[in-house]
Amino acid sequence: MAVDDAFDFKSPAEVAKALDGTGYLPDDGIATAAFLAMRMRRPLLCEGEPGTGKTALAQALASALGVDLIRLQCHEGIDAAQALYDWDFPRQLLHLRTLEAASGGELDAEAAESSLYTRRFLLARPLLRALQEAPCVLLVDEIDRADDEFEAFLLEVLSEYAVTIPEFGVVSAPEPPIVVLTSNRTREVHDALKRRCLYHWLEHPDLEREVAILRRRLPGLDERLAQQVAATLQRMRQMELLKPPGVAEALDWAQALQALGQDELDTEVAATTLGAVLKYREDAERVRAAGVLAAER
Repeated sequence: MAVDDAFDFKSPAEVAKALDGTGYLPDDGIATAAFLAMRMRRPLLCEGEPGTGKTALAQALASALGVDLIRLQCHEGIDAAQALYDWDFPRQLLHLRTLEAASGGELDAEAAESSLYTRRFLLARPLLRALQEAPCVLLVDEIDRADDEFEAFLLEVLSEYAVTIPEFGVVSAPEPPIVVLTSNRTREVHDALKRRCLYHWLEHPDLEREVAILRRRLPGLDERLAQQVAATLQRMRQMELLKPPGVAEALDWAQALQALGQDELDTEVAATTLGAVLKYREDAERVRAAGVLAAER
């Protein structure tokens, strides 16, 4: 698909087919949300439990569209300088010393200063790169881990798709990037940012779709083993676990069982490989005690 036509999907079904071609199996809700985000040029805020495919959606969109994925990983304390731009101070200092040496002590201070703040010394961070390199997919991952001030700054950038750098000028996107924001809902994202975005809540896949994902991502996986792994994870997610397993854990577990040469999931093997799917001792104990590891045959 040519880049010029990449965003011109005619329907959610076309988006679903394109995502399917990358190995990402969307349901109707995901395909529709992605289609509307591209058609309306609005950011898409994806919330859901860890492991439901939020980050993978952005990666699959970039692959399907044939454009770069630019990722901004949010964390506590992230600020505008880490997300937007910085100046390459060591190179600026070296440049200034070179000018001083070449001028023979007669350096024009104003000209020297203006030469320091040019594109060659500008370090573009993810947000600025997305504005400069659009069309692209910008992934703002785990926005719920950032603080209120950064969220307000991000809203400003996404409202105009332009930023003003005092020493440099205005940088605006030739066209808006496709923006996917993800949140694990460790805190509520503010209403102002939600209003700017389209919204979609991602659930864990149902049994049939999870089996399809396992077999697509692990082509050599036995169908019966895929069914047993998926069914066991479905039962785990019905329990009150500290961290319910996601699709990533399902893939890890299936790969671990393949590495052991297993073609079916029995209780003993399930118990000894539980560390591939559950990451908290309390969860593992709860699952073993509940007897959900007995595979359905």
